[in-house]
Amino acid sequence: MCVTSIYEARNNFSSLVKRAEEGEVVELTRYDKPVAVIMSYGDYQVKKQSLPSLLDKLSAIKKEYADVVDDVGFDFPTSREYPDYSKDPWA
Repeated sequence: MCVTSIYEARNNFSSLVKRAEEGEVVELTRYDKPVAVIMSYGDYQVKKQSLPSLLDKLSAIKKEYADVVDDVGFDFPTSREYPDYSKDPWA
């Protein structure tokens, strides 16, 4: 796996795409934190096809443990939502 900053990626984009086409995953960072990935289209298709089955499995787990989760008060956001910290969890 190749790790590079976004700044360096702008200057070497075509070579990074070529590496991705050859099967290497390229991780892009901003301030040393990973923010994006360049991968081959074939690898992307494989990941994309496995995503629905993974989401189904997570949904089944959520249903299986719904009573435990509700008792404890954990929240499973359905998207990129964040919990409402303005509410008192102990009330």
